[in-house]
Amino acid sequence: MDIVLVTGHDMPKPDAEIPLVVEALRGRGLEVAVQPWGDVGESGTAWADVPLAVVKSPWDYFDDRDGFVRWAYDTAGVTGLVNPPDVLEWNSHKSYLLDLQKAGVAVLDTVLVRQGADDDEQAAALGRLSGEVVIKPAVSGGAWGALRTPAGAAAAADHLRSLTADEDVLVQRFDPSVLSAGEASLIYFGGRFSHAIRKVPAEGDYRVQEFYGGRVLAHEPSPRELEVASAALRVAPSGELAYARVDLVRLDAEPAVMELELIEPELFLPHSDGAVERYADALVALLPKA
Repeated sequence: MDIVLVTGHDMPKPDAEIPLVVEALRGRGLEVAVQPWGDVGESGTAWADVPLAVVKSPWDYFDDRDGFVRWAYDTAGVTGLVNPPDVLEWNSHKSYLLDLQKAGVAVLDTVLVRQGADDDEQAAALGRLSGEVVIKPAVSGGAWGALRTPAGAAAAADHLRSLTADEDVLVQRFDPSVLSAGEASLIYFGGRFSHAIRKVPAEGDYRVQEFYGGRVLAHEPSPRELEVASAALRVAPSGELAYARVDLVRLDAEPAVMELELIEPELFLPHSDGAVERYADALVALLPKA
């Protein structure tokens, strides 16, 4: 076995990109398997027997973040793992957005509220952002647990109180440009820009995921979008990354980071000619040299 593509145990939907990647890698003469993260997957392949494990779509990691992070470090100790475990750990908690802010990267206004925060701390967090906000868990995916609401509404306080009882939470400024312009996603392989798309929400919704009716459109990134995305990627712990997706919104007419996806991003491979081949080439380059 040359490469294992890592998925999850409890997938909310199939990863439609995996067959494309498997075909491209097998076309390069490689033996490829697909298995969920953990000690030994369904293929029966032990991680120490694999030259390269590629974290592709563990879309259940946030159900057991601690277990996922332990698995990542253990696996990286016996084989090549991409992205590296320190990147996965850092990116798996959305407090990384505060690191981007500290580094001077344009980021959607974000306040972190820790688990168990008292009423005064919660009220202070909501008071820091005016207008509409989105309140969501700091460890989550696919807009799970997210609520869009005016910061001063009773629903905001109730939702924040409910979430902080069990976990860390983010309060983010809601940018109305999402309703019209959506989010731009810039995708990188091996540290190089590959392609971009734009995700727009369905009428009457603000969530851009296809699960909620969002659409994917072609997008040509501006020089400023490329600049902001590159600045965000430089903050990641391990330098050059095997794959990355930077989600941007328009904040006061300037691009700002909504999310930095370094664990299990959908890469929108079918939306750009040659994207599958570029991704496969980036992975092949990471294989140990004979």
